[in-house]
Amino acid sequence: MIRLAVGPVALLGLVLARLAPETGVGLYLRLAAATAVVLLPGLALAAALGRRSAAATIAWSLAALFAAATATFVAGGSLTMTIVVLAAIAAASAPFALRGALDSPLAGSLPVIALGIILGVALWHVAGSVAGDGLFHLARVRKLDVLGSLSLHAVDEFRDGGLHPGYAFPLWHTLLAVVARLAGVDPAGAVLHEASVLTPLALLVTYEAGTAVFRSAWLGAATALAQVALSVFAPGHGGAFVSLALPATAARSLLVPALVALFFEYVEWPGPRLAATIAVAALGLTFVHPTYALFLLLPLAGFGIVRALVAPADAARLATALAALAVPAGAVVLWLLPLAHGTKSHNPSGGELERGILHYRTYLDIGPGGHYRLAPEVFGRGGAVAVAALVLVPLAAFAPRRRWAAFVLGGTLAILALTLVAPAFARFADLVSLSQARRVAGFVPFAFAFAGGAAVLVRLVGFAALPASLAAGALMQFAFPGEFGYRLGAGGPAWAAWVAAGGGALALVALLIRRRGDALERAGPLTALAAAAFVFPVVIHGFLHWSPRSHGQPLTPGLRSALAREVPKGDVVFSDLETSYRLAAYAPVYIAAAPPAHVADTKANRPYGRRDDVVRFFRTRQLSIPRRYGARWILLDRRRFPRRFRLPLERAYADHRYVLYRLQ
Repeated sequence: MIRLAVGPVALLGLVLARLAPETGVGLYLRLAAATAVVLLPGLALAAALGRRSAAATIAWSLAALFAAATATFVAGGSLTMTIVVLAAIAAASAPFALRGALDSPLAGSLPVIALGIILGVALWHVAGSVAGDGLFHLARVRKLDVLGSLSLHAVDEFRDGGLHPGYAFPLWHTLLAVVARLAGVDPAGAVLHEASVLTPLALLVTYEAGTAVFRSAWLGAATALAQVALSVFAPGHGGAFVSLALPATAARSLLVPALVALFFEYVEWPGPRLAATIAVAALGLTFVHPTYALFLLLPLAGFGIVRALVAPADAARLATALAALAVPAGAVVLWLLPLAHGTKSHNPSGGELERGILHYRTYLDIGPGGHYRLAPEVFGRGGAVAVAALVLVPLAAFAPRRRWAAFVLGGTLAILALTLVAPAFARFADLVSLSQARRVAGFVPFAFAFAGGAAVLVRLVGFAALPASLAAGALMQFAFPGEFGYRLGAGGPAWAAWVAAGGGALALVALLIRRRGDALERAGPLTALAAAAFVFPVVIHGFLHWSPRSHGQPLTPGLRSALAREVPKGDVVFSDLETSYRLAAYAPVYIAAAPPAHVADTKANRPYGRRDDVVRFFRTRQLSIPRRYGARWILLDRRRFPRRFRLPLERAYADHRYVLYRLQ
């Protein structure tokens, strides 16, 4: 009966939520209800396969959304068609979901969800406004919401440009667009505040991942605490979770832990249904952020190798799970490969490589002859929890028969070997770009190393671990607060990475020698309390810096009204780089250029050539330049140009800041 009522209750909740205002609590209720409805098809599909976990629900929700979006793009339909196909999938799956035998929910899930809701509400107040990369993604979400005759190219920023290799299939953008449409809100509201709705889900899948890895709900809680400290409180201002609605953060904080949970569940209870769930989760992750699927494969492959050496009986299960992840991810990468080949950062030329090294030089150790590797200081830049996790890696040797020990050692050493050995890192950077390669450091299993190390220490020192953890957390937060800016300064302590590398290598040898030894750990409430005591000073630091990090500069309300009234959907508007970037986010139009840092550097996009054309136009006022891009409108930002700047064109709108010209 409960399963039968889930769908109608979610739909009724959406109807009632849409009676609320589009601001404040009303907006939160609208987004929450719409998100619940979007997850219904995935919930039904997962239930039909006997899974009730959040990880399985997310995986199958993205699979259903992929099918609906693909049908829409092939047929050239609108977002309405996507919603109709999603509803059809949910309806078709419902009878099978009602008959499926569900697994038991994880103990402790409700407290985790409750804490996630509280944290999500707190994040609402530091959301600020859509800025930076958020404008790039908002532009795509808006086009999906507004334009008809959708295709993969329809959501691009340029009418004459090419697909973005990282977002060629706008899967996550489609999810946000569907949520905004169902909630009846402007896409900007969904992009800005959907993070508050997704936060409980992010905590829950991290808890599921920790529980699956450790086979302990208490250590699952310790894992979730460590991850929240790393991602939210150590950076201050809400950390990465403020941008949880954006594809990169959603992939890292939602889809990656979901895949880890499913992977380890399969190793424990193998079966074709769980293998299929891993496959669709890998497909979703690769479409949302392709490189992150590869980055996740590295620690999981390292775990597979170490675990197969320690426990050969698991080898077949591990191989199957890795294949279920790698095959669909590889298929998507093969589809994207021609696009990646067209970027300058893929196998870069000498000049492009020098430019990349110069741009990211703070992240690199550059040796004689131009050889470079990732700086070891990058690994500890996440603050006290990251440094503690690196130092605790060698303690995995005390749990030789436990899967978490193989994951911590195999995963950490795989990434450290790839990044701290110059030739290996250089080849890796050529493959995925230097911009992406530096991010692989974040895929060290920090939270799992922290929780596992805490379990070993609690076994060794007992209740003394509580005051010791609190003191250690305070001291390390003071000594290693972390660095979270775009550029790396001093970073974290380099010795922490070398402790993880050298100590981890010795621990691996010890693990292989005493494969049948007993685990020296305590997986109980005391360990969770010790983890909480350590992260408590980090949490205090986070709340002391609980304010919006930055505020964007949205277009004036008058201009937005004029754009909606005067400019047809899908027209090309010519303006300066920064104004164009915001314009595409707040109106369903195409632009001629944008800041090169926010544009895929492909031959079709020509970001620097477009920039030069914009500079040339505002210097010469030659109308042939915007006409060459098919522009029918020119938008002038008065603050960027002197008031004597005039164009011999009809004004469609003007205010204290902007002038919109009609270009015949």
